[in-house]
Amino acid sequence: MTRLNLALNGPERAINFAQGFPDFETDPRILDAAANALRDGYNQYATTWGAPQLREAIARRQSVVWDRAVDPEKEITVSCGATEAMIAAMLTVVNSGDEVIVFEPFYENYGPDCILSGATPRYVTLEAPDWSFDPDALRAAFSEKTRAIVVNTPHNPTGKVYARSELELIAQLCVEHDVIAITDEIYEHLVYSGRHVSLATLDGMADRTITISGASKTFSVTGWRVGWMVAPPDLTSGIRKVHDFLTVGAAHPLQVAIASALELPPSFYMQLVGDYRERRDAIVTGLQECGFEASAPDGAYYVMAGIGGFGFDDDTAMARHLIEQVAVATVPASSFYHDPDKGRGYLRFSFPKRLETIERGMQALRTLKRR
Repeated sequence: MTRLNLALNGPERAINFAQGFPDFETDPRILDAAANALRDGYNQYATTWGAPQLREAIARRQSVVWDRAVDPEKEITVSCGATEAMIAAMLTVVNSGDEVIVFEPFYENYGPDCILSGATPRYVTLEAPDWSFDPDALRAAFSEKTRAIVVNTPHNPTGKVYARSELELIAQLCVEHDVIAITDEIYEHLVYSGRHVSLATLDGMADRTITISGASKTFSVTGWRVGWMVAPPDLTSGIRKVHDFLTVGAAHPLQVAIASALELPPSFYMQLVGDYRERRDAIVTGLQECGFEASAPDGAYYVMAGIGGFGFDDDTAMARHLIEQVAVATVPASSFYHDPDKGRGYLRFSFPKRLETIERGMQALRTLKRR
């Protein structure tokens, strides 16, 4: 959608609510740390499973958040983004013939990662408007073939923040069926309502959870590709072997810079959430005024907006219409489902954008004709 928008409308006119990357500058303290790392000679391979400075910084932060000691030598692996972390985790724990439970709508890589690992994905649907799941449907998805479950909270594409009660049910079923949980928590610092809870902190889950996060979203450096996994030592041992043969390692100077970024004061995170809440409110209000069915997400930086008011029963056709008529790119929600028909009524809007960009987009969308 981004490429189509640029091809048809050019960079000056095209407005990108499709891809989830910022159109504003990275904090200069983080850029300075990267420049210093380059000048200080961190330009050769780091330790394949992560530069010591970064693993130690992750361990310090995670130990405080989880209220238990996290070992940087035995429990942390740095990867080329959370995307590589997911396939590394999957290849570590999943064998051919296994099943992996995936909630849908889902970030597009999860299903293919299962297939690349030789597993069969089993989907459990999050139902609009609050994107909750049916506990009985989840229970039914577990079987003797289930090896892992993927949990993404805060959630892309809906902005759902899983409640503790939902996570407790997932934990109970994982323990009962001896299942590994792979959690994608890349948006952990972007929570506007409720509280982010790591599945690894719940009873029985510390030894069976691979927790994935990274720098991209928190520090507005999506192009740096620095992610990480926190897992018990036995799983970490396998993860590191897989990771080594996937990518060898993430960029050394950028790892050193992110180690510095993780030491930023609490005020950085307060400002981060405040700024994103303002962007969220601006885009949700604007979409509602334009005729979309939209509600404020509890976390992450996406809005799933219903398109029923515009006479389209095909999300891809509507997305193309927006590009052709008003130069606004979105993502058709059907791409987040194994059965595309389940997403036909929605488009995903991403809002890591300047307020001026959001307003430009809303001005363009206001010219659309409603049904």
